[in-house]
Amino acid sequence: FQDNEASDGLYSLLSLAQKRESEDFIFRRPLRCLDMLATDGLFTFVASKPQLACAAFIIAEPSEVISLELSDVSIDCSAGDFIKIFDGWVLKGEKFPSNQDHPLPLYERYTDYCSSTAPGATSRSSQNVAMIFFRIHSPASGFTLAVKKLYNPFPCNIMSQSPEGSFTMVMPHLRKNCSFSIIYPVEIRLTELSLGHIERLAWSGCSGSGDYVELLGGNGVDTSKMFPVADLCFSLSGLAQMKIGCDNSVVRLVSSGNYINRVSFQYRLLEHNELPKARENSLENFCTVE
Repeated sequence: FQDNEASDGLYSLLSLAQKRESEDFIFRRPLRCLDMLATDGLFTFVASKPQLACAAFIIAEPSEVISLELSDVSIDCSAGDFIKIFDGWVLKGEKFPSNQDHPLPLYERYTDYCSSTAPGATSRSSQNVAMIFFRIHSPASGFTLAVKKLYNPFPCNIMSQSPEGSFTMVMPHLRKNCSFSIIYPVEIRLTELSLGHIERLAWSGCSGSGDYVELLGGNGVDTSKMFPVADLCFSLSGLAQMKIGCDNSVVRLVSSGNYINRVSFQYRLLEHNELPKARENSLENFCTVE
């Protein structure tokens, strides 16, 4: 009996030590001038030559937001060096989430190390993507970036890491717009749409209802510049599906704040032979929709 008790105690100590070890483990690696980060950890950049246009894109799971913290910073702000954290992504000059959909004004989405009075800079994203821009002139100058992902109970404005999957967006009595962005041409299948108002009234288009879902397609990431493919402002429990042959496909939930709105959908990458043919002399030539 005592042997069993001792071995039980040993096993519990061992599992506790393993748990502690896994908790203590911090992933570390060098940061590149152009980089993509998808894990928690410490990422250190050291310039080997002047690096004048660098950026690191950080992405988390849809139900997470990102905490970023700078430390061990050795840059010369007076010589034109800078490090800026952005709440979202900037791609080809376009911002995700768009200015219309993000809860903060644009100037509040930037955290500038050089204009900060604190010794380090910290930032917490509003969605599952963030990025850092930096310019460093002197070799051996650099910094360390700590990335930590945090749980987000009501995800809004999500960039998908994968060209296929499923997701449910829920907006509980909040007046805000949420986009789920898939940077691939995909087929989107809406499996459930539950909007607060019971039935479709005589709106002049769905935008008059205040609560609706838009499907958008485009070749950039700013949803306000994308092509509206379809909008739905009535609840459905059957399947509605659409192929969007664009570089970026978006499900956007618009909520008035009066109801609990919910949309569930699946998406998969279009095969090359499924991409719809572009129509000639059409506004849709920039990306094809079917």
